[in-house]
Amino acid sequence: MEHLSKSQIKWVRSLQQKKHRDAEGVFVAEGTKCVEELRSAFDLVLLVSTENATPLEIEQMSNLRTPQGVIGVFRKPNNRSSEFEISTPNCPLLLALDGVQDPGNLGTIIRTCDWFGIHDIICSHDTADCYNPKVVQATMGALARVRLHYVDLPATLTELQKEGLPLYGTLLEGVNMYTKGSIVDKKKGVIIMGNEGNGISDAVRSLITHPLLIPSYPAEAITSESLNVGVATAIVLAEFRRN
Repeated sequence: MEHLSKSQIKWVRSLQQKKHRDAEGVFVAEGTKCVEELRSAFDLVLLVSTENATPLEIEQMSNLRTPQGVIGVFRKPNNRSSEFEISTPNCPLLLALDGVQDPGNLGTIIRTCDWFGIHDIICSHDTADCYNPKVVQATMGALARVRLHYVDLPATLTELQKEGLPLYGTLLEGVNMYTKGSIVDKKKGVIIMGNEGNGISDAVRSLITHPLLIPSYPAEAITSESLNVGVATAIVLAEFRRN
């Protein structure tokens, strides 16, 4: 394998920035497991390992404190554009993210969706970039099986609602999600999760047809103000998937 040139090393390093990823139409993943998982779904543009780069060069290209020795540069697929086709009445269960901005949270949510069989996530335009290296790393390869669509979220949710899909949203004033009847259909609908600090925006909140509450325990106890959005997503998806 031919040794990487200085220009290639500089190019890989530049892909840590979104403007360069967007301009080149590529993204970066690190670690043998993550790279191998993504090879099943994305075109590999460049593979970096100790066979074509020194440990120091890999460290220069890496986004990790402790580089794992393998870096893959992948091409973004054309079918993951901002357009999202609504396929009702057979639309499956979907997740919608309204302004989730922390890359670690987004990566965890993608990985959780992969576990619970959620294959499409619709995101507001101010949600973190799914190709951010920190997001890609946190997904541990789940990005190969979960598609993200960046859309005008209120408009898209309005269309889904017109098609008869229930819109679930986690709100403090929602109905205890363990109460019988709070979830009308566990196989179909949209679960909406909001921003880490501000929750679900007013424009999206007004569209929610079934507000849900994740109850604390015991109900009267003094506890944290809210749950981390990644943890909350896992709890809600687990309840939807429970028979």
